[in-house]
Amino acid sequence: MSLFPFEEVFGYQLPNADLLWKPNFIEELEANTLFQQLYETTPWQSDKITVYGKEYDQPRLTCLYGNEGKSYQYSNIWMHPHPWNPLMFYLKEKVEEFCQHSFTTVLCNLYRDGNDSNGWHADNEKTLGVNPVIASLSFGATRSFHLKHNQLPDVKKTFELNNGSLLVMKGETQHFWKHAIPKTKKEVGPRINLTFRTLV
Repeated sequence: MSLFPFEEVFGYQLPNADLLWKPNFIEELEANTLFQQLYETTPWQSDKITVYGKEYDQPRLTCLYGNEGKSYQYSNIWMHPHPWNPLMFYLKEKVEEFCQHSFTTVLCNLYRDGNDSNGWHADNEKTLGVNPVIASLSFGATRSFHLKHNQLPDVKKTFELNNGSLLVMKGETQHFWKHAIPKTKKEVGPRINLTFRTLV
């Protein structure tokens, strides 16, 4: 039995942030099926990142889907989109309906186990516009999603992003907050995260 009523949506008015969290955006049985389909059919890739002059494998696998011509750059990585397939287009429309916002692109992340992570960052690239709407849809294992305010060190928030949940960050959030998914020593299975965004 679900811990959350299906229609429940949590809004958070933190300083300089506008967040919405819907724990059961997709019901568990469908979320399990979608996870397996995404895991098996997405053309995952491994990219290199440079830290203090040394090159490392990025600690997760990624893939980009989007409108034609909408390449995306972050952390000195250039990604070129695969065309929308029926599964990804279905999820895009579902998220767009909830957010009342149109997306051009989805960055997919596969966290294979607790060793995979995503360091502190903001989704504040110029190509995302002034106040971007970022919709983060999770499948698979639950992972901790941490937020911290850039100017108020004691102001923090953590979400446990469960299978089928949707977290939406909008307004000024990316200007004043950073977010991360740290490594964990807990035994956790794979997690897929789809972050829908709009390239301008």
